[in-house]
Amino acid sequence: MYLFLEKIIEDGEVTYNLTRGGYAVLIALMVAAAVVVSYFVNKDGKTRMSIKQIAVSALCLALAFVMSNVKLFRLPMGGSVTLFSMFFVTFIGYLYGPRVSIAAAFAYGLLQMIVDPYIVSIPQLLCDYVLAFTALGLAGFFFEKKNGMITGYLVGIFGRFVFSVLSGVIFFAAYAPEGMNPLVYSTLYNGAYIGAEAILTVVVLLIPAVHNALNRVKVEANEKSIRKTVQLG
Repeated sequence: MYLFLEKIIEDGEVTYNLTRGGYAVLIALMVAAAVVVSYFVNKDGKTRMSIKQIAVSALCLALAFVMSNVKLFRLPMGGSVTLFSMFFVTFIGYLYGPRVSIAAAFAYGLLQMIVDPYIVSIPQLLCDYVLAFTALGLAGFFFEKKNGMITGYLVGIFGRFVFSVLSGVIFFAAYAPEGMNPLVYSTLYNGAYIGAEAILTVVVLLIPAVHNALNRVKVEANEKSIRKTVQLG
């Protein structure tokens, strides 16, 4: 454990920071996720991914990361309402389906862990970063459904909400006010920022001009206008 994490004790509270080995492992996992994305993306089963698909997925993750740092407000013990950051992750699923969206969401969780980690244990790290953010990739299961953009987004953020609540109950129950059930506290706490961002995002997505523009992006993102492909392996 100490090869990848270093213990930090401050005001009696024990947390962990990533070591160089920890950063190296996360970067290796991100590269592996990128390979998985490239290998499994096409519906026809071919092990190829077009340059356009790589570029669009990378752009969505970059937008998600940038927007995650535009915080409309931040709660004192973690969690914040951002400017549509979760949507850009789920949008990959709307473009290319579940296999690529889950791999991309996994990579995004690792990126968040690298940049702004809060770690109290390995199980908490897995729950808050790996599982919670990877759950955003569930949006990809609705990429061919009617209203799949919004439905996928809501399913993806609900998946993140479930793991965030679970983390709060298991690892942060001590922060619940005296006399309050930790499950109730965690549900209200995580629901406050995830729900607020969800409402804001859905309101924007329901604007016809925005919705139509994003659907045009999907059409163009799947166009075979760039015929050059990348063969991996």
